Amino acid sequence: MSGEIESSKTQGQSEIIVDVEDLHKAYFLGKVAIPALRGVDFQLKRGELVCIMGPSGCGKTTLLNIIGGIDRPDRGKVRFEGVELTSLNDNQLADLRLDKLSFVFQFYNLLPLLSAKENVEIPLVFSGIDKKTREQKAADLLEIVGLKGREEHLPTELSGGEQQRVSISRAMANDPDLMICDEPTGDLDSKSARNILQILYNLNKEFGKTILMVSHDRRVALICDRILHMLDGKIVEEEQTPSFAGSLLDDSIDS
Repeated sequence: MSGEIESSKTQGQSEIIVDVEDLHKAYFLGKVAIPALRGVDFQLKRGELVCIMGPSGCGKTTLLNIIGGIDRPDRGKVRFEGVELTSLNDNQLADLRLDKLSFVFQFYNLLPLLSAKENVEIPLVFSGIDKKTREQKAADLLEIVGLKGREEHLPTELSGGEQQRVSISRAMANDPDLMICDEPTGDLDSKSARNILQILYNLNKEFGKTILMVSHDRRVALICDRILHMLDGKIVEEEQTPSFAGSLLDDSIDS
């Protein structure tokens, strides 16, 4: 990977960054409760790359939304770096999402009238970073994901894979402690998907970024350290992936 970024690796590599305990969540269709989570328990260590895998409707996205402070559970606890998320108000959760964790979505969620660089700058604007500093950091992040020379392109001038690279750069802007990736390759062709996986793998292995990913595709999950298999709102199995799995990725992230 080209470019430079400060590593977030710490001596406390085994520290638990996310601790989920007996998590329950239901949604209502009229007066009928539809359970989404039915007692989820797991821990995520700092520096891990973990995938939650399962079929559509099993509760994966609901779980990510609660861990990311977008939604709240009906019962149970989520601790992020030791802080119980249900104890935080909406403003505190917003600050947490800005400073400590970030999201990469399946459909990129870029602002269409802003350039690639300007999209990456958005979290830095909200953090009060001066214009010169944020422009340089955005350019550096885009170089890391292989988009040097495309900084001024609008999203409509970029391929799907390139838009997702911009999304990843934006997610890295405030150097988050946790990146949450919801089906990051779900809308991409196989070559673009491989490129995105290579970037995420490198961010984890080279820069120590903690990444929690969701996918229904085992080929995606195999680059991770662990796979948590989810079914009907529960984690039903934990799988350690083979140590060579990451080597199956192509080293190149060129378009």
